[in-house]
Amino acid sequence: MRIGAQLYTVREFMKTPYDMAQTLEKIAALGYRFVQLSGSGPYDPRWMREQLEANGLRCVLTHIPVDRLVNETQRVADEHEILGCERVGIGYYDIAGEGLDAFVEKFQPVAQAFAERGLYLMYHNHNQEFERLQGELILQGVLRCFAPDQLGITLDTYWVQAGGGDPAWWIRSLAGRTPCIHLKDMGYGRLAQGDGKGAIMLPVGEGNMNLDAIVQAARDSGVQYALVEQDACNGEDPFACLGRSYRALKAYGLE
Repeated sequence: MRIGAQLYTVREFMKTPYDMAQTLEKIAALGYRFVQLSGSGPYDPRWMREQLEANGLRCVLTHIPVDRLVNETQRVADEHEILGCERVGIGYYDIAGEGLDAFVEKFQPVAQAFAERGLYLMYHNHNQEFERLQGELILQGVLRCFAPDQLGITLDTYWVQAGGGDPAWWIRSLAGRTPCIHLKDMGYGRLAQGDGKGAIMLPVGEGNMNLDAIVQAARDSGVQYALVEQDACNGEDPFACLGRSYRALKAYGLE
């Protein structure tokens, strides 16, 4: 299993081509060799591939805005072929608000079109997918409506736990459908918003999640990439946070 950086973590440093080039150098200097492109400003895919290759990096997953996935499906596929990235991600969709039927109607044609191009559509969960609609978890409904070769799951272990689920159990239950997972840690304390008491996002290994069980489940289930994504760094330098997460995962023997 290989360690990657979800570049949404450093999205504030990915707004212009100059910023992106500098950021990719910093990511490579931390030791990362794999990335997920998400939350950046616009870029030419040929230029991006050149920048990645110059830094010894490879993009293994993206998050693409929903409107582009639906309305520019073939262009998005072209861009991913140029990037050399075979996984196309849905970062967020309000299934609870829009309805499961609307989600299926919107994305089944997209998933099929990508499959015909040798690409794999992947859905990234938050905690909302652990809401029950008519007695069924939203995530279970998604899995029921799409075949495994149509739609993969980028299982975000933090949000599974935030939704009341067991990340290790879900990784095992989705074996073969989760080539990529997201890792960050969950802590509790004064840095949290609101009254100062609540869950906070932390670098991997610095919180209360059962990382031993998560890593073992990922190994057993054939997860290929463990992508570090820390949406909020609580005022810390996000590059420093990514560096600490990388070192923690290296200590588990990940590549």
